[in-house]
Amino acid sequence: MWTTLPRAGFDTETTGVNVLADRIVTAAIIIDDGETEERYTWLADPGVEIPEGAAAIHGVTTEIAQRDGEPAEKVLSEIADILEHHMAGGNPVVAYNASYDFTLLENELRRHGIATLEDRLGGRVYPVVDPYFLDRHVDRYRRGKRTLAHLAAHYEVPADETFHEAEGDVRMTLRVLDAILEQYPQLAEMPLDVLDANQRVAYNEFQDFISRRYRRAANEPRGWPVATVQ
Repeated sequence: MWTTLPRAGFDTETTGVNVLADRIVTAAIIIDDGETEERYTWLADPGVEIPEGAAAIHGVTTEIAQRDGEPAEKVLSEIADILEHHMAGGNPVVAYNASYDFTLLENELRRHGIATLEDRLGGRVYPVVDPYFLDRHVDRYRRGKRTLAHLAAHYEVPADETFHEAEGDVRMTLRVLDAILEQYPQLAEMPLDVLDANQRVAYNEFQDFISRRYRRAANEPRGWPVATVQ
């Protein structure tokens, strides 16, 4: 089962929510093989001003990033190298609402002239496990919000005080995934390619619903785990 493979939790905190234009400020990767844990965290100087609204969420101001952050190119290269090595071995990366983090990362890599994950992995960013869309797959019609905090509450995962801090969100994402798998053990028995297909279906169904309800523009980025302008 894929649950016996080493898994890498991944999360970013950024300058905003525009996956085409915004920049990574902090990131974390935690690789867990069931016995040992490797932890990587980054603080980047994104090269642009960090809006007050974004800084209020993750706590990193422009001043802090400029003073303490590493060059964006260095941070992005290190993140991509670790994720590439992990996924090339067939091991899953766990990310909550993965299309946000991966799409923003791919655009950041491209912006800085660094090979993207799609370039490195033969055109397919895989395998990715996304608790957000696993939850939508197994419990499609449940009403209410599905933020990481809401899913933690729904699956009775103890809340962590470090929401919206990259490492804290990675740890919470992994705990939420474990809680989903405990409640829906059939997910652990699915081959990764079947799990991947089910997450894509859940993503597309949700995007279709959002498009109908809010009349989103046809040229907005779409795709999972990497969104592109259609």
